[in-house]
Amino acid sequence: MLYVLIVGSEIAFWVLLVAGLLCRYALRRRRASVVLLLMVPAVDLLLFAASTADLVRGAAPTAAHGLAAIYLGVSTAFGGRLVAWADGRLAHRFGGPPPSRPPRYGPEHAAHERRMWGRHLLAWSIGSCLILLDAAIVGDAHRVAPLTGVIGSWGVILAIDFVWSFSYTVFPRKARPDRRGPAEGPPAPVAEPGTGRRGVVATPGPEWGKPPAQSGD
Repeated sequence: MLYVLIVGSEIAFWVLLVAGLLCRYALRRRRASVVLLLMVPAVDLLLFAASTADLVRGAAPTAAHGLAAIYLGVSTAFGGRLVAWADGRLAHRFGGPPPSRPPRYGPEHAAHERRMWGRHLLAWSIGSCLILLDAAIVGDAHRVAPLTGVIGSWGVILAIDFVWSFSYTVFPRKARPDRRGPAEGPPAPVAEPGTGRRGVVATPGPEWGKPPAQSGD
């Protein structure tokens, strides 16, 4: 049952996000847009509340309960950025300026990757605290093993993301050279004076520049 709620909350998240942005730009209903966008993070909060209530009623802790905490942690850390990303692109569709793109090369790209990992760390911290809260509600160390194991699995992903993100600090991504310039090749051959042939320029000889000899009658 909890997995059904997780799928339903994922669908509701995107439906509310798209509906809120369409109300803002297509229907020009700004107040309705604000209400719908404020409901986007509330979906994950309600999912975690339902997951915690399930444990209070005595349900066996599973990875699904941990996944509900992950959703809320990720929504808290990345939700605002996701809404801004979708807002910028839909605004561009309706005549607004093109959305800004994150830097792709050099120290600016490396700094961006570090900031994104910082958000990942924030999401992991919030999700882990919520999982530990659920574990405290259950109160049985043996029963909560499937639940707390989510923290370790997510921690491995976080460590891999750390290595990936900070590798750009050590080895910054470099821009590729522009290969669309004019093609370079050998210089065009020069016609040899007096012959019309193409090849190496001939050295002027003693007969150079003299009029052609007249043939006799």
